[in-house]
Amino acid sequence: MQLNSDFSQRALILAEQYQFVDSPLPGVTRMMLDRAGDEVARATSIVCYAAGSGYSRHSHDGGEEILVLEGTFSDEHGDYTAGTYLRNPPGTSHQPFSLHGCTLLVKLWQFAATDQQQLVINTQQTAWRQGLVPGLTVMPLHEHDGVSTALVKWAPNTQFNPHIHAGGEEILVLQGLFCDEYGQYPAKSWLRNPRYSQHTPFTGPEGALIYVKVGHLGAGLLGDQFIT
Repeated sequence: MQLNSDFSQRALILAEQYQFVDSPLPGVTRMMLDRAGDEVARATSIVCYAAGSGYSRHSHDGGEEILVLEGTFSDEHGDYTAGTYLRNPPGTSHQPFSLHGCTLLVKLWQFAATDQQQLVINTQQTAWRQGLVPGLTVMPLHEHDGVSTALVKWAPNTQFNPHIHAGGEEILVLQGLFCDEYGQYPAKSWLRNPRYSQHTPFTGPEGALIYVKVGHLGAGLLGDQFIT
């Protein structure tokens, strides 16, 4: 399957365009945002676990990145409430489930071969740092070889500078309304801007909270083998 897998093109999915499909296991559904490959794929998805559902034990040969959006996600290593950020590097395994249901952002096969850092970050208990402009605060989550992931909080009516993302940019709007000169992106919008794209983002009276990943397009990640 090839879905939004031409990374030279801008991609945008709004909340009203979500269409969840069944996964191979009962009670687990997913909204595919981008995908290159079949069941084993370089993939970005919103994944929903119904109460009491889960996966059988499996390994992640290409690594797995998770942000818990709602509910509590669990595996044999612990329970991860909304706002938890996890990285399971290539070769790790687990048996995930959710007792009461949860919603996750999941990225598969998007690790560098040299990235072996395993992370569990409770973003509800992590300090924010001042951003580059007034009204912007940043919570760095992970960085490896030029690929960076963070949460970014925008106060109401914040204006950022025009800038270029040499390695591309991917955004999931978690709260509020994120904007740039190309459009407005309410909560649950997913946006991917290609390498060397430029924009001038801002917020209105609502402000915004976003998950943002930069530098990963064309970075030679493990899952690039699935892209045709």
